Amino acid sequence: MLRGMAAGGMLLSASGLLHAAPQPRRGGTLTIATQSSSNADTLDPAKGALSTDYLRAHMFYSGLTSLDAHLAPQNMLAEDIATDDAIAWTIRLRKGVQFHDGKPLTSADVVYSLNRHNDPAVASKVRSVAQQFESVRASGPLTVVITLKGANADLPVILATSHFVIVQDGASNFTTANGTGAFVCKEFTPGVRTIGVRNPRYWKPGLPHLDQVSLFGIPDESARINALLSGDVHWVNEVNPRSTKRIKSEPGYQVLESQGGLYTDLVIRQTVGLGRNPDFTLGMKYLIDREQMKRAAFRGYAVVANDQPIPPSSRFHFAGLPQRPYDPERARYHLRRAGALDLTLPVVASVAATGSVDMGMLLQQSAQKAGLKLALKRVSADGYWSKHWMKSPIGFGNVNARPSADMLFTQFFKSDAPWNESGWNNPQFDQLLLLARAETDEAKRKQLYADMQVLVHEKCGVGIPLFINNLEGYSTKVKGVSSHPLGAFMGYTCPEHVWLDA
Repeated sequence: MLRGMAAGGMLLSASGLLHAAPQPRRGGTLTIATQSSSNADTLDPAKGALSTDYLRAHMFYSGLTSLDAHLAPQNMLAEDIATDDAIAWTIRLRKGVQFHDGKPLTSADVVYSLNRHNDPAVASKVRSVAQQFESVRASGPLTVVITLKGANADLPVILATSHFVIVQDGASNFTTANGTGAFVCKEFTPGVRTIGVRNPRYWKPGLPHLDQVSLFGIPDESARINALLSGDVHWVNEVNPRSTKRIKSEPGYQVLESQGGLYTDLVIRQTVGLGRNPDFTLGMKYLIDREQMKRAAFRGYAVVANDQPIPPSSRFHFAGLPQRPYDPERARYHLRRAGALDLTLPVVASVAATGSVDMGMLLQQSAQKAGLKLALKRVSADGYWSKHWMKSPIGFGNVNARPSADMLFTQFFKSDAPWNESGWNNPQFDQLLLLARAETDEAKRKQLYADMQVLVHEKCGVGIPLFINNLEGYSTKVKGVSSHPLGAFMGYTCPEHVWLDA
């Protein structure tokens, strides 16, 4: 019988799960600069698309669960989660939790928060995930029953992601944030900055340590590093491997390296032009010199991938998939069959997609050896995700790690997924996704996920050269820092856990 996570499963102490001694110090303002900032910045967790959105969601709101450094779910607003069949789940909420406006948390808030993802008007980024909810209803003031359309043992993991944090019942105006998180929104200007101050009503004793967090974007990496080393900011993400030596050489600064499932992928839209031809997709994948990209673009801070999105660190990674080599002759064969060799094809890249400019230049050089002309078109980071990503026939994406294989496949590879980057449509894959989600036998589930990785490797218009080690720079004045496999800023939850030294 499957059981849930009791209150004792919550491992966060007053000093936080993710750090230990020395003794935390209270006070101060933590300043964070990220690589992304635009008018599309949002306080609506359902619409979160980039790392800054995930940070805001975890600052101002709380989830029913959270993920520890091993990606295991721990209770948050949920005091207990129980199920007998992985279909019907009963969630008992923590007592005494208040929103920033003083209203007590009730089951109505949870029901509203989860159900709004299935409202088309909300345009939730995780609607494809939430569609597995058959019903979400209150069975008492602090009890919620979630019934799924099919079994999914990963529900507590899903509920830990930033999109599924809890908003107040009826919330529709997200010009500010009214959550139960560790910080209260003091200022939010999309594309400019976000300021949060300590929540005096926070339900975790002793947290947060900081008085205030200031968050803003500096898209240019060199400017971001300069801001760090000049003392203007405490913490930056998306550090270019070339900058690591400079940061390490400066007293009082460190590089934080995390391994996980982050990747920048070559995206070939399979709904337009040459992308409709399977030979073209295959030919482009054979042009990827993975070892060269690892060495030249990422200075070794990466793990070679194989056009499969599940990283080697996952228990569901299919290691038996033969490695696709860099093979210009085989690429030429497929590209000739696709009628591509006499054309000049634009490839769109931007610093917004980590490493894509360097990867694009290396791909351009590799293509020449196969007789293909690629014209690298470098575009601004501002507006890249709204104007170019999933719109350019050939371009790059950048996918943050997901806590489960099901979430990654559902959000990025299911035929009707909102972030189906290549626009591929594969009914066999969709069916395997449903079967794997409902399978409670670990070995059988692993085989289903292996079959899905083979399909992506062979047929999807996405080339995944590497899994990129996440690199961040921070001042050693920031204490309690540790790596997290979900991504930057300790899985986007650092404001709650870190503190500043005197």
